[in-house]
Amino acid sequence: MKPVNECAPYSSLTGLTEAEAAERLASLGYNELPSGKRRSLFAIALSVASEPMFLLLVGCGALYLAIGEASDAALLLGFVFVVMGITLYQERKTERALEALRDLSSPRALVIRDGRARRIPGREVAVGDLLCLSEGDRVPADAVTLEGENLTVDESLLTGESVPVRKKADPAVAEMGLPGGEGTPHVFSGTLVVGGRGAARVLATGTRSELGKIGRALSTLSTEPTRIEVQTARLVKVVAAGGLLLATLVVVIYGLTRGHWAAGLLAGVSLAMSLLPEEFPVVLTIFLALGAWRMSRQNVLTRRIPAVETLGAATVLCVDKTGTLTENAMTVSRIWARGAYCDMRRMRGEAFPEAFHELAEFAVLASQRDPVDPMDKALQRLGATCLAATEHLHDDWELLRQYPLSDKLLGLSHVWRETRGGRIMVAGKGAPEAICDLCHLPESERAEIGARVSEMAAGGLRVLGAARAVFFGETLPEEQHDFAFEFLGLVGFSDPVREGVPEAVRECREAGVRVVMITGDYPVTAQSIARSIGLENPDRVITGPELAEMDEETLSERVRDVNIFSRVVPEQKLSIVKAFKRNGEIVAMTGDGVNDAPALKAAHIGVAMGQRGTDVAREASDLVLLTDDFASIVAAIRLGRRIYENLKKAVTYIFAVHVPIAGMSLLPVCLGEPLVLFPVHIAFMELIIDPACTTVYEAEPPDADLMNGPPRDPKAPLFNLRLIATGLLQGLMVLGIVIAIYLATLGRGMGEREVRALTFTSLILANLGLILTNRSFSRTILGTLRKKNPAVWWVVGGTLTFLSLVLYLPPLRRLFSLSYLHAPDIGLCIGAGFASILWFEAFKLLRRKRRAPGNA
Repeated sequence: MKPVNECAPYSSLTGLTEAEAAERLASLGYNELPSGKRRSLFAIALSVASEPMFLLLVGCGALYLAIGEASDAALLLGFVFVVMGITLYQERKTERALEALRDLSSPRALVIRDGRARRIPGREVAVGDLLCLSEGDRVPADAVTLEGENLTVDESLLTGESVPVRKKADPAVAEMGLPGGEGTPHVFSGTLVVGGRGAARVLATGTRSELGKIGRALSTLSTEPTRIEVQTARLVKVVAAGGLLLATLVVVIYGLTRGHWAAGLLAGVSLAMSLLPEEFPVVLTIFLALGAWRMSRQNVLTRRIPAVETLGAATVLCVDKTGTLTENAMTVSRIWARGAYCDMRRMRGEAFPEAFHELAEFAVLASQRDPVDPMDKALQRLGATCLAATEHLHDDWELLRQYPLSDKLLGLSHVWRETRGGRIMVAGKGAPEAICDLCHLPESERAEIGARVSEMAAGGLRVLGAARAVFFGETLPEEQHDFAFEFLGLVGFSDPVREGVPEAVRECREAGVRVVMITGDYPVTAQSIARSIGLENPDRVITGPELAEMDEETLSERVRDVNIFSRVVPEQKLSIVKAFKRNGEIVAMTGDGVNDAPALKAAHIGVAMGQRGTDVAREASDLVLLTDDFASIVAAIRLGRRIYENLKKAVTYIFAVHVPIAGMSLLPVCLGEPLVLFPVHIAFMELIIDPACTTVYEAEPPDADLMNGPPRDPKAPLFNLRLIATGLLQGLMVLGIVIAIYLATLGRGMGEREVRALTFTSLILANLGLILTNRSFSRTILGTLRKKNPAVWWVVGGTLTFLSLVLYLPPLRRLFSLSYLHAPDIGLCIGAGFASILWFEAFKLLRRKRRAPGNA
């Protein structure tokens, strides 16, 4: 803890009394974000349980219990509790985001009250309090600087700007401005003092601070259900309602026409089981849950499971520059001395040129030995790497005095005494024009240096000048101008691009995903980064002030071809994301700061950086990059596309396999013949259908060209007419073959058990054919066999094993009401089963031939 005498230089300033502070806290509230009223777990669970998807699962489980299938009932009801638990976890996400924001906004604070310095909890800071700020302090509230000495603040938390800004004292200011900008008197809650010290009067606390405004925006945003959730719920409602209605009619018709109501109820239950689409919610849950697990192996943590699939449909990826595309750590990139440049970015193990030693030596001497400022940190790293084992590092020199930055001169100097010889050396650095002024350079030299500064700034570099002087007097002067400085050169700093980012941006472009940079930095810096990572249209930029003048319609039009947004404040990030959404884009937003949280939550997919990101950003996001590796987003997009493609295969199969089961449950009723399929037969089919849907298709490897095309149309439904028609046509072909077997066996006068055995076995083998043919919509079964998917063989092998047991183990054969099948019968069933899917295999070959080069 810092000693309270830090307030001593500002003892003449008047703070609040304890009574005044208590009165203001009572009237305006504590310096924290208010807690929203939490719903009880029971209330949340009740709202979740009322959704149709969960009601369907519970209904199917109850149906299985009613017919004595306890294991199937337990499985379905188990899914209810698993999915409900996941949903309950997600309901708490907004509350945790606000809690993290409250924690960040309430550091300890050093204030003057009743004429004495006191350190108090940040939540007890009141409007009008006098804050004492020094290097390393977290600012507890929005305030205006009254006095200061070289006060510099890192506002990247709010602006995304990686370079600290200098604060200028101005007691006359009575209102808060916006974060960002050099030489303003305002300091903001949650920002970090990286240099100097100062005193500031509090003007805004709690929800009225800039940090509080972000919290308010965050609390008003709700998480939208994904398109796939909406489509699945709608489909389940329609199919379930139609199936239950048809099953009820079967019970009534059977009972009225035959007089056997018990048998009619059995027929109705069989039909209901064949039609109720319990696989849809189960498949969706398992695909996304396993997708989240696979994504975790790519160092991407999934916080909201439906976002796994949505990411595959992303059309726009909005990224924050600082800390996302760049490392948020300033680095010396280029230096200029004695008329020559040295590009530090191209040095790979080469010796640091002697001509630049003196410039680096005195730039290091002009920085803090244990710095907080990122530029000073960069200079210290430069000295440690390039001047090691030389005579240009001086850890043993004695620091005599520091001349800070001032309003009149944007330069500072450190005065050192040599250990050997005792000479007094002065190292200066600052804005190039300030250093030129200190060196009293002629206009011609200033023009040359100015040209070099402009050239380096055009490359996105922050430029400082450095100088040296030797002092031979007895008493140090009051001003830096009294030293005889010699100009040494220029040092250019950059926030380096993260490794792998250019490659990731290129892959996004090839995949049809547009990358958009949103930053609080200056346009020239943003454009430089954009060019280095290969961003499209780097010459087009929209700045924050320009954006502020646009209405929603204008902004929606402008964002269609602009990929760089600079000098953007938090509220504008949210506006940009909303503009893309109005244009029908599926928006993914990456970020790591508090200022990114509202946009992260408003986007379809919010992606936070896990290592450098704030708790607020992580809590507001759907996905978290555990290693802060931007390239992981590409892997996540690829996985999202794979999940979508495999979901289409599973859905097609589900539609296809239910048609012959429903048909064979209904046909005997219509013909007045004995039932072919009992609930036990359909339950056996479900033992094949469930793992086929949830295991075989989920594990299917992606096609090689998965990332070579644009994202799917965000308006296109998962359950589109073409997909449903394909599934229904496949099912009708299987039904036609199985009906042919059924009618042929009836015509030959076979017994009920023989008819059932041949029909049921043909249906099982046709089901295996459906599983194999739907592994790919472009490659034939023989082509897919070359792709590794062990789950296929487990399902096929398990099915054939259990079918053999049912047919040839007498107790099971009696349970299933089947007869013994001979080799010719088995051959007939195999031929019938695979004949039902040959048409689809032929269709794949024909379509591939039409798409081949030369046939377009």
